Amino acid sequence: METILLLAHTEADGSLARAATEAVSATRDLAAGLAGGSFVIGLVGEHVGRAAESLAGAAPQRLLAVSGPAVGQARYASDAAAVEALCRAAGAALVVAPATSRWSRALPGVACRLGGRIDTHLTSVVADGGAVRAHRWFYRQRMEGVVERTARPWFLVIDGGCYPAWTGPPSRAAVETVAVDLSASCSRTTVSGVVAPAAGQETIRPDAELLLVAGAGWTKRQADGAVHADEAGRLILDFLRLTRASLGGSKSLVDLSGEGHAVLPFMTHLNQIGQTGSTPRHAKGLSTCCHGEEPHVVGWRFVTERRAINLDPNCGWARGKADVVYVADAFPLMTKVNALLAEKGRVRP
Repeated sequence: METILLLAHTEADGSLARAATEAVSATRDLAAGLAGGSFVIGLVGEHVGRAAESLAGAAPQRLLAVSGPAVGQARYASDAAAVEALCRAAGAALVVAPATSRWSRALPGVACRLGGRIDTHLTSVVADGGAVRAHRWFYRQRMEGVVERTARPWFLVIDGGCYPAWTGPPSRAAVETVAVDLSASCSRTTVSGVVAPAAGQETIRPDAELLLVAGAGWTKRQADGAVHADEAGRLILDFLRLTRASLGGSKSLVDLSGEGHAVLPFMTHLNQIGQTGSTPRHAKGLSTCCHGEEPHVVGWRFVTERRAINLDPNCGWARGKADVVYVADAFPLMTKVNALLAEKGRVRP
């Protein structure tokens, strides 16, 4: 029986992010498909007690941890050393981890140190007749591939939104502390702080329930013959503030800054979704001023409920690509929507 190790790191308050609880579901499914059905959990963080209690109900065979101020902040040197120690202590052949920025930075190096292999951006990991198969998408989510490996340890990094988040009642947990000397790692790199935008200025929120996608139509000439880019920006930002939604953009919109056209100053290529951008996995999506052709829609294929606003009743969204299409002008419609949201107090913390 191959030992499965689930890796998770705690947040600043000692809790686990949703991506980590989704990885718990993936690990439990994988373990159930293999003989024995057991797995080990490895935690990394300054304080791991709260996370350990929340995971005890998942019934791991062992609960290992590397904790302390040295691993309180994300840092390649200390994270890699901590994960290496956890892998050796668990004797892991299969290592499952969520695709957080922290693990995505550290795990490839650990796989190299241990002489193993790593596969990232996986959407599912299944056991079939004793063989482990990892599924992922290629070519901007147009082709699905299945990967099998004999090399061990095999690191399996799961993308967020592919599994339901595991939930269970907290209970007492027996945590085994894994000793690792991080003095050398900490002396080479010192975390001086974190610089991040204020919460109200964020436009990319992977955990948001709703995705708002803006197309180039926001910056085109409107019915009065004028461009209203400032008004468009205000409407979009007000909607994001009222709903705490995440913002996506079509390639044509994010490229406008290099073409001398009016632009939305908060829109960057990091917001780009579609064939040449990211592929989000939000529960709901609302497309505005976007024609809905294939390069745009391919980025929406994993959004559960899809709606669109477009003046053209024959746009791509109307041809079976959206659940609901509102044939209307986005400017007055979004103005009304924002007013209704404000009246109902939909502002979320």
